[in-house]
Amino acid sequence: MQHRRPRPRRRLIARAVGTAGVLAVALGAGVTPSMAAGKDSGKPTATGSSPDEDNTSWAPENDAAALPQGTHPAATLSRGRATVQLKLPAPSGPYKVGTFSQHLVDKSRTDPYVAGNRARELMVTYWYPASSTTGHAVAPWMPSISGAHFLYSRGLSPQQVTLPQTSSHVLAPVDTKLGKLPVLLYSTGLHSDRAMGTALAEDLASRGYIVIAVDHTHDANEVQFPGNRLEVNAMPAGSHSSDTLNVRAADIRFVINQLGTIAKGGNPDADHAQLPSGLSKSVDTSHIGMFGWSLGGAAVDTAMQLDPRIGAGANLDGQFFGTAPGKDLNRPFMLFSSGTHNRNNDSSWRKLWPHLKGYHVDVQLHGSRHLSFSDNEWLVPQVAGLLGLSPDQVQQQYGTIDPDRAIKVQRDYLAAFFDQELRHKHSTLLDGPSKSYPEIAFVR
Repeated sequence: MQHRRPRPRRRLIARAVGTAGVLAVALGAGVTPSMAAGKDSGKPTATGSSPDEDNTSWAPENDAAALPQGTHPAATLSRGRATVQLKLPAPSGPYKVGTFSQHLVDKSRTDPYVAGNRARELMVTYWYPASSTTGHAVAPWMPSISGAHFLYSRGLSPQQVTLPQTSSHVLAPVDTKLGKLPVLLYSTGLHSDRAMGTALAEDLASRGYIVIAVDHTHDANEVQFPGNRLEVNAMPAGSHSSDTLNVRAADIRFVINQLGTIAKGGNPDADHAQLPSGLSKSVDTSHIGMFGWSLGGAAVDTAMQLDPRIGAGANLDGQFFGTAPGKDLNRPFMLFSSGTHNRNNDSSWRKLWPHLKGYHVDVQLHGSRHLSFSDNEWLVPQVAGLLGLSPDQVQQQYGTIDPDRAIKVQRDYLAAFFDQELRHKHSTLLDGPSKSYPEIAFVR
């Protein structure tokens, strides 16, 4: 399967995808290329499938069924009479959350997706525990320009759907009383946006982590840079998943390097944008973890192979590609899968498992689906009525698990894993099945 060129997004919406699949497209599921592209005879591409896993229900190309004839998402939405205000779940940890975004330029690399020898540019978002949020504005889920593009390119408009606010406050001071804080990096799904991990990132920050979500420019569908400059998906057709993962891993290593600059009192922002007070004192570059969803989950292994500073990793339902899963990894790793996916039906997970030489665990969230590990799990049900989706249609994409419960379980198990591996706080959640979390199964 192949990546697609940037423009077919509208064409994709109009072609045969399921009603629930339309909604996934509309809210940025990060899986649409696999619906749009065909296979090639070379190495597998970043579409969530492999040649020997053509019929797995967790693979992104199977996340949509046939769209009823004559139905178009924009036409369906036009029947809605009121704007839907989307909301995100509040963080569950004890700390308030601050946030800011940063523009980074890697002058040592050229962007592989565009012509002209342009230096590789990234936008990243930080979340962290804040000492006070008074006087600091609440951050939107996405910036205004990219948010508008996000909606319009998916057949929606701000008159129909209002994107959510977050629970984070812009440039709130870091809570320095907590001392040095471990760092977690996040990589999202293919052609998805870094905002798709907000529900998990904010929660981890509220528990005492610095979390950094990376938008992989020209892989993501839209990235807003300072000056209202918008960069969209420019990935060439036929791009291979292993190459995409290598780019993402290099992006992650670069961001970690910039984190080191901050820890030394510097400011790597290309535009010298303000940093929150207390940040340099709080960054702990000796305790770094990474998690990701879908292709971003696969990127965790690739990034850990490239950069030994990443001390622990968690893959949220992402199939592996390339050579990384065939190499030994001596650092802790979590496989966290949806209810229809684990290493019993994913050869890439089976390949990785014996190469995990550090602590490793494989847990499965029953009742969930592939898209459950993104903010879509919470957002999509809120607009199901506007789109005319039945509960059964939503369940085709997001499973039978209640959205609140799905997010809570993910938050608690991710925190338990990183608390154990980066903070050396053992959690009984990782010892085996828990009566408090009957949705979690340990794959032995």
